[in-house]
Amino acid sequence: MLRCLPALFLLAASLHAQPVDTSTLTGKVVCGYQGWFRCEGDGANNGWHHYAAGGKFEPGHAHIEMWPDVGELPKEDRFATAFKFADERGAEVFSSVRESVAQLHFRWMREHGIDGAFLQRFAVTTRDKRFREPMDQVLAHCQAAAQANGRGWTLMYDLSGIKEDGIQLLIDDWKRLVTEKRLDRKGPAYFKHHGRPLVALWGLGFNDRAPMLEEWARLITFLKDDAEFGGCAIMLGVPYYWRTLDHDCIKDPKLHELITKADIVSPWAVGRLGTPQDAANRVEKILKPDVAWCAEHKVDYLPVAFPGFSWVNLSKSRGQEAKFNAIPRRGGEFLWSQALAAKRSGAQMLYVAMFDELDEGTAIFKTENQPPVGESTFLAEPELPNDHYLWLTGMLGRLVRGETGDEMPKR
Repeated sequence: MLRCLPALFLLAASLHAQPVDTSTLTGKVVCGYQGWFRCEGDGANNGWHHYAAGGKFEPGHAHIEMWPDVGELPKEDRFATAFKFADERGAEVFSSVRESVAQLHFRWMREHGIDGAFLQRFAVTTRDKRFREPMDQVLAHCQAAAQANGRGWTLMYDLSGIKEDGIQLLIDDWKRLVTEKRLDRKGPAYFKHHGRPLVALWGLGFNDRAPMLEEWARLITFLKDDAEFGGCAIMLGVPYYWRTLDHDCIKDPKLHELITKADIVSPWAVGRLGTPQDAANRVEKILKPDVAWCAEHKVDYLPVAFPGFSWVNLSKSRGQEAKFNAIPRRGGEFLWSQALAAKRSGAQMLYVAMFDELDEGTAIFKTENQPPVGESTFLAEPELPNDHYLWLTGMLGRLVRGETGDEMPKR
């Protein structure tokens, strides 16, 4: 049984929120929100999902690259682990299915001026009730937390791992969420764009999977035009090199035809660049031509920025090797450089990947700057406040809206 937060906490959050204008994504900075962390004993029966594989979450057996700060959560919503800090204290983690977690995370967004989140929902796992029901709980909690904290949210379906029959899985899941009133797409907290509820679809056009362009066309048409379940604005998450149809992208020009049916296109940048100079170099070569293409075809442009990248622990769990801190954060300089490049290219909105992605070291929420010690190594920047990237992400919104100068601010 999920524990409810005290009514006074929810009331206080509502009273102090500065409500976001959810009628448009223009001028907003939003974050991807995975919401996929589960713990032994949290009621979801998914084990240590995304913390580790094979039921073993202990030093030397971890998926995560950063350690979450759970100090502001109620004691009953913090879960003990076998990991220890240098002073021998036991290290705890959170479960995304607990209501207090979503409330805390959306409160952090409010406190730092982040406009909202795109809640990830992996279409392939909706076929399995064991995983679908916890995802439904996370959705309900995020929806309530966005409302309570005056933030926006939207649903993002990730189609990774989907085969031809998977498109129908997504359609059936969407119908269920709408019919059972689990998803309030017309509510005040749900992001709209061009007057319609926004649905994000991620994974179109990547060359590491079957293109399924006809299936994607059917899905887009359904969400836009279906008399009962349609009427949506569409965001498409596509490869970084979508416009030139090379590198990480399929070479089929029909991809462009599908993109023109959408309202927003969002190229996936994670891992495609690694230094502030890389970001600066992309303005003339990639970003401005992308923006110009979108202007010509009347599609809005949502660039992706990420703080850094590392996945040693996740790779080790798969029997692979990876470089620790492969793309350094540089105290936020790398993240700021990408947002600045987006602004100079004419972009009017920004997607930060990700809010809570501990597995790949891209999280911007509060993490431990003195993480557990031992066989597993965790990324940290002890010289920075642990809310540094929350604060900086809020400042990115001001940068995109032209409310602050181009130089990275100091606290």
